[in-house]
Amino acid sequence: MSIPLSIPLVGPMTRAIERDHSTLYYLLVILLTALVLAVKTWGLVALTLTALAFVPVMFTFLIIIARP
Repeated sequence: MSIPLSIPLVGPMTRAIERDHSTLYYLLVILLTALVLAVKTWGLVALTLTALAFVPVMFTFLIIIARP
């Protein structure tokens, strides 16, 4: 078993998406709704914290696509 599949939140979601691809779209709608509600409640602070949380994700993505 690989390490990402053993992470409590990532593993079950990955297996659910492998079984039914529409689960991914439901997850994206849920996350976008949560972001909209957070911005409605806390304003630009929610957008700032979301962007800050995505810095390592984007950094990893850039490293992956830059590899020869």
